[in-house]
Amino acid sequence: MTLWIDADACPRPVRDIMLRAARRRELQLVLVANSSLGLAAAPGVRQVVVPGGADVADLYIIEHSQPGDLVVTSDIPLADGLVRRGVTAINPRGEIYDQGSIGERLAVRNLMDELRGAGLAGRGGPPPFSDKDKQSFANALDRLLAQGLGK
Repeated sequence: MTLWIDADACPRPVRDIMLRAARRRELQLVLVANSSLGLAAAPGVRQVVVPGGADVADLYIIEHSQPGDLVVTSDIPLADGLVRRGVTAINPRGEIYDQGSIGERLAVRNLMDELRGAGLAGRGGPPPFSDKDKQSFANALDRLLAQGLGK
């Protein structure tokens, strides 16, 4: 099993939790981003810097992750592609994407994109990442790892 992070927009506390989990369970951790994250070298931890451009990091993760891996991402289309391939995906707030939830999440995301494009919805992003979000993520990650990524 490999742990992956779509690292461009991943909150630092989530990255830190993933680093600790990878070390504790002796798992590989791959962080994929469009620029260097300035991480110190560590056993089992690899950073992949992909060229800039729309969805380049997402495509890399989809092409290189495998069923049984776990990917942290807040990108709904990426999560959809992963779930379709049998890869477990979780967002930084601890929501696990699966076959039962991803279709609805993708539909809502696409609708909101259309509404924003038509000027009918605000452009605000998600609320700031909180300690509650950090705890929710840590709890969800622990459950997934304890279940061996049971879906």
